[in-house]
Amino acid sequence: MLNFVYWPISVILWLWHKALSFVLNPDSGLTWVLAIVLLTFTVRILLVRPTINQMRSMRKMQEIQPQMQEIRNKYKNDQQKMMQETQKLQKEMGFNPLAGCLPILVQMPVFLGLYHVLRSFNRTGTGAGQLGLTPEQNRMTPNYFFSAEDVQSFLDARLFKVPLSAYISMPESMYQAFPGDFTKTNIIMLAAPLVVIIVVAIHMNARLSVDRQKARIASGKQKPAANDQMQMQADMMNKMMLWFLPGTILLTCTFWHIGLLFYMVSNNVWTFFQQRWVFKLMDTEEEAELQAKKDAKRASAPKVGQKPTDQTKKKKRKR
Repeated sequence: MLNFVYWPISVILWLWHKALSFVLNPDSGLTWVLAIVLLTFTVRILLVRPTINQMRSMRKMQEIQPQMQEIRNKYKNDQQKMMQETQKLQKEMGFNPLAGCLPILVQMPVFLGLYHVLRSFNRTGTGAGQLGLTPEQNRMTPNYFFSAEDVQSFLDARLFKVPLSAYISMPESMYQAFPGDFTKTNIIMLAAPLVVIIVVAIHMNARLSVDRQKARIASGKQKPAANDQMQMQADMMNKMMLWFLPGTILLTCTFWHIGLLFYMVSNNVWTFFQQRWVFKLMDTEEEAELQAKKDAKRASAPKVGQKPTDQTKKKKRKR
C-alpha cells in the first residue's frame, strides 16, 4: 500500500550510506546511523518552506477568527451558506487551510516508511508483515533499493554491540538473523537513553509552542478563544502536545527499532532549532506588517492644521 513511500525512503537512505562509505567503514553502525540522521535532515530541509507557510497560514487564521465567528452567528441555521461565506472570507484573506496540514502529512508517511524499511532488513520473524525466512535466506534477500550485499552490511553493523533493526520486544528467535552475540539487556541499555531524549525533546518543543501562544494572547497579539468550548478544545490540544504524545512514545517504545529511535532523536533536534528560527521569523514579519499598517494610517491622516478635504468629509459622512 505504501510502496510509493518505501522505495524513495530506501533510495535516499542508500545514497547517504554510499556517500558516507567513502570516508567511513560501510559496515559500521555509526555509518548507518549517520545515514539515517542525514535522511531525516533531507526530509526536514524539503519541509522548511511548507512549515513557514503553515505558520503564516495559522497567523492568517487567527486574524480572521472574529469575522469567522460573525459568519457562524449570522448563518447558524444555514450550514451551506455558512460554508460558502467562510470559503469566500478565506479566499479574500489568502488563507489556505491545507497549508497547515502538509508538514504533518509528509512526515507521517516518512516515519512509517522508514519503520517498514528498517524492519524489512530482518524478515526472519513470523508475525504480521514478516516472511519467516531463515537467517541464510534473509541475508540473500534484497530490501527495496538495497541489494543483498547492502542487507548483509546492515545486519552486520553494530552500535554498542546492538544491531540497528533490533528492538526491545523483538523475539529471541529473530536474534539469529544477526551474526554475533547480544542480549535484550544490550538493546535496553542503548534504547532507553534514546527514548528518554525523545520524550523530553517532544515535551520541551511542545512547551515552547504553548508558552509562545500564551505570551501572544497576554500581549494582545493573538486573540483568546471566542467561547468556553473553543477554549476547552485549545486546552485539550495543548495537553495532548505536552503529555499525550510523549506518553505515547513511552507506551510503544519497546517496538521501536534502534535506527528509528535515532530518526526520532535527530528529527526532534532539528525541530528544536527550526522552531526557534521560524518563531523569530514570524515575529519579525508580524512587526513589519503592523508597522506598515501604522505608516499607511499615518500617511492617510490629515496633517496638523490642515483643513479636511472634500474626500475626507465624504468618508466621515459614510461612517
